[in-house]
Amino acid sequence: MPQGRARRFLHLGRAVGEMAASAAAGGLQQLARGQRPAWPQLLLTPANARRLADRLSTLRGAAMKLGQLMSMDGHGVLPDEFAELLAGLRDQAHAMPATQLAEVLEREYGPQWHQRFKQLSFAPVAAASIGQVHRAQTHDGQVLALKIQYPGVRDSIASDTANLALLARTPGLVPSGLDMAPLLARMQQQLLLETDYAREAAHATAYRQRLGSDPVLWVPAVVPEHCTPHILATEFASGQPVAKWVAKSAGEAKPQAERDHIAHALCALSVREFFEMRLVQTDPNIGNYLFDAGTGRIALLDFGATEEVSAVRVEDLRAVGIAMRSGDKAALARAAIVAGFLGTDDPPAQRQAVVDLMWRSGEPLRHVGPYDFSASTLVLDVFEQGRQQMMSGGGFTRAPPADLLFLQRKFAGVYMLCAKLHARVDIAAVFGMQLGGS
Repeated sequence: MPQGRARRFLHLGRAVGEMAASAAAGGLQQLARGQRPAWPQLLLTPANARRLADRLSTLRGAAMKLGQLMSMDGHGVLPDEFAELLAGLRDQAHAMPATQLAEVLEREYGPQWHQRFKQLSFAPVAAASIGQVHRAQTHDGQVLALKIQYPGVRDSIASDTANLALLARTPGLVPSGLDMAPLLARMQQQLLLETDYAREAAHATAYRQRLGSDPVLWVPAVVPEHCTPHILATEFASGQPVAKWVAKSAGEAKPQAERDHIAHALCALSVREFFEMRLVQTDPNIGNYLFDAGTGRIALLDFGATEEVSAVRVEDLRAVGIAMRSGDKAALARAAIVAGFLGTDDPPAQRQAVVDLMWRSGEPLRHVGPYDFSASTLVLDVFEQGRQQMMSGGGFTRAPPADLLFLQRKFAGVYMLCAKLHARVDIAAVFGMQLGGS
């Protein structure tokens, strides 16, 4: 993993430069043919996606996390091939060389680390922004997943955040006047928390306890005797990542009933963990869910980005949900101010734009019966509406509180997952009891 702010900025800047150069070359070709260049289409090409994904995969850390956020939100907005290539960042980062992995194991477990396990695969099961996962078996036959943190990744977070702040000043990249500092500071804080494996182990255990016995969902138990500050050991979960499971096989799509089963379970979980458990796993990347088609069960992975939710925040967003469902824009505006989506001193045009955007996002709550995610244009509509407002020069000068952005990311991510599954879920019924009514 590249070390040092200057070296990492060189990789990140090179990715941006390569994308811009490719777009410029494509634009010149279009001009030569008498066409008017379309900058977004020129920038978001499969070739540029490969360049960006490769750079971010090499960097890992905060830079790669940015790519993961882009991939989560990409389907329906980014070109399909671009979104698919970025989606590979969820579990296909550049892996540590075997020699480095052995050094980490020796540092964490001692020079006799190889005697601890009957078997340990040096090929990672998954490799993402903070660490990579290996399958191991103990001498008593227990199969484990070892999440091993990349050396130096914690030290890279501050420099990556500073580099992203520098790139955010690029004209046209973010709305003029929008202060990115609080968001980047919160992103840095979150990534630092994700490197705290003791904290993640505690959250995984608490989440498992609050979830309790569930016929569909389960959380692999933490195995403390094999945990260290930089290795998190849990039970090994069988099944396929939902993204791989849903991929077409031999030209045949997966059965609709199974798609709906997964989507309904995860929608109901997002409601339950927020309103009842008050412990939200805010990283809804599709790779964090493993589906076992034989049993119909879903394993829930990765609790590095887990947030406790206050009773006050629950009631704030309950009011927002009720107003979104009823279509009462005046009530929605009042609830948005209380929650922090709006400020009392925001310009009227901005307040109206935010309320309109929130109302549009509440479409599934107002729909009667199963909501068909495959037929919905909601993601594209909301993206375009938000983009026009943000880039118009008359909009957003401050971001909502950071905790709202992480919670919003969870609900938006579950929506994107349902869209990926082409599922049909009665969202109004799922939220019904928490918002009042059925």
